[in-house]
Amino acid sequence: MPQPSPARTTYHHGNLRSALVDVALDLTRTGGASALVLRDVARRAGVSPSATYRHFADRESLLAAVATRIQERMAEQMHRDAAPRTARERLRAVGLGYIGFALQEPGWFDVAFSDLTAVPGTGSIPAPLAALVDALDGLVAEGALSQAARAGAEWPCWSAVHGFALLALRGPLRTVPLDDVTAAAEWTVDAIIAGLLATSG
Repeated sequence: MPQPSPARTTYHHGNLRSALVDVALDLTRTGGASALVLRDVARRAGVSPSATYRHFADRESLLAAVATRIQERMAEQMHRDAAPRTARERLRAVGLGYIGFALQEPGWFDVAFSDLTAVPGTGSIPAPLAALVDALDGLVAEGALSQAARAGAEWPCWSAVHGFALLALRGPLRTVPLDDVTAAAEWTVDAIIAGLLATSG
């Protein structure tokens, strides 16, 4: 007699929402946001398509839940790579961790930032951005960065690593050997940090 799938077993325990997100994570890991089709998610979870609407109003709401889960995983890696060091070393590790996650998980990276609207000051920001904000605040706490130079610094920092990741995944750097991409990533992060700290001089 065939065994029930993990998703269906989880569903019977009342955790269909979590099961649907898990299935969606599997689908998007290699296929990115375009791989998320509600009918496919329902089939893999072992439920009818209509059952998905008890937890997600539409594809976009499921995609948002998946993006949040991916952002949390990404931030966990960034924090893991950054602990515990000087504030400058933590900021460097956070930036390189961001790029590293993008290179390791291009499908998930596509989903994580496919529809991002939350910004600092709204009370809800993406976990990777929160990790960056914490690292920048650490520079201020250590006296390496003035409060005036800190204001808005997340934007050039985030733009640098996000832009680099896109160049590596979809632009001219995608054909460059990984060792060279890694070296260029380190140069990019070091340059943005040096420029940021120079504004405090």
